[in-house]
Amino acid sequence: MASVGNGTEESGGGEEENFEDAFENIPVASKMDLKCALEECSMALNLFLNNKFSEALELLRPWSKDSMYHALGYSTILVMQAAMTFEQQDIQMGISTMKEALQTCQRFRKRSTVVESLSNLVLKQSVDQLSEEEMHAEICYAECLLQKAALTFVQDENMINFIKGGLKIRTSYQIYKECHQVLQMTQGNKSRNETYYQFEGGVKLGIGAFNLMLSLLPGRILRLLEFIGFSGNRELGLCQLREGASGSSLRAILCTFTLLVYHTYVSLILGTGEANLQEAESLLEPYLQKFPNGSIILFYAARIDILKGNFEKAQLRFQDCIAAQQEWKQIHHLCYWELMWCYTFQQDWLQAYRYADLLSRESRWSKAIYVFQKAAILCMLPEDDLKRTGEDVVSLFRQVDGLKQRIAGKSIPTEKFAVRKARRYASAQPVKLILPALEMMYVWNGFAIVGKRSDLTENLLVTIEKEETALQNET
Repeated sequence: MASVGNGTEESGGGEEENFEDAFENIPVASKMDLKCALEECSMALNLFLNNKFSEALELLRPWSKDSMYHALGYSTILVMQAAMTFEQQDIQMGISTMKEALQTCQRFRKRSTVVESLSNLVLKQSVDQLSEEEMHAEICYAECLLQKAALTFVQDENMINFIKGGLKIRTSYQIYKECHQVLQMTQGNKSRNETYYQFEGGVKLGIGAFNLMLSLLPGRILRLLEFIGFSGNRELGLCQLREGASGSSLRAILCTFTLLVYHTYVSLILGTGEANLQEAESLLEPYLQKFPNGSIILFYAARIDILKGNFEKAQLRFQDCIAAQQEWKQIHHLCYWELMWCYTFQQDWLQAYRYADLLSRESRWSKAIYVFQKAAILCMLPEDDLKRTGEDVVSLFRQVDGLKQRIAGKSIPTEKFAVRKARRYASAQPVKLILPALEMMYVWNGFAIVGKRSDLTENLLVTIEKEETALQNET
């Protein structure tokens, strides 16, 4: 089974049926060399993108303690599951599995430390010191280390875990830098084969993601990190990720997803520049062709529709995404969040409330934000509609402070904002918030999105002017 690559293979109903039939008849392999491991992990990736999450895990499980790529794939899915559910039990399972994956990768690494082995390699200008398997072991180890660090941050809020996570990230980054040097030294090597390109894809993902993420940090923090060996070059990061996304390695889809997150969320929320929707669409299109019912693919397609101002089309796509699978309910929660905003932009407050209510009851990501958002939307309803919901707005606002959380020992900025606003309802005589749902829209940079639609922008202006007139009359 070839890897996903840039998704140029033809697709259709018949191909999916054949793929499923092929999976049902796969015997458990009796041996697992690097080439076989990559092929089987490619099959698991196809299963995952076709919403067959449990089947992907079952395919990877038998070799998860004996093959570095099976270990990486198996633990990565469990880490994603932990990030989705935010349940302590799932987080602990993810950390435990990732620890086992690190041990598996360690067995394939060169016996000396990575810094020693790769530094010697660079000095002697020879690739003989690292075998092909050892090169892949370095990349897999670095990926596992980075994911374990991320889970360490959310597992506990104490400073010790924060420091541990930071050290893991630094080690991972050093490995990627050394592997990048190896890659540059071997570019002209005539013996490059499929497994080499898989290694190349891993390096481009790591170097690209690190440079892009670090470049988003405030300047003074970035200067401090550069002093201890990190670098945050945005253009280099984007270039590496684009090259990785256009390749045919297992990591091509991860490079694509990283770029999609940047274009559809980060650039908008952090204000780093205009979202490149044209690139986002071109990156996603091959996967839409190959995995037309893939929930993760459908989610990004709907998100792009939102950013283009096509809210009605986005709503239908989010519904398709919800209907596509029932195993990972947390993907539904992502859709609920976006649907809540779709209806907020259109000032359909009852529908927006419906999705905010679902989030506050079902999702664990940020209870403080969900409850505040629900209360804020309820504030926008006419008195009769509010009574029909049976909700007590003052009571909801008073819950917010007790729901805030800390990640990596720090409070979440949007939660802190919501808590400060909600405190106006803490006294015996609450001080009413003015258009709180629109204020939250501003916080999440929603006006930049709704601005794509002149009709909806005009409607929002009418709402604001109406509230302004009411305030003037009160005084």
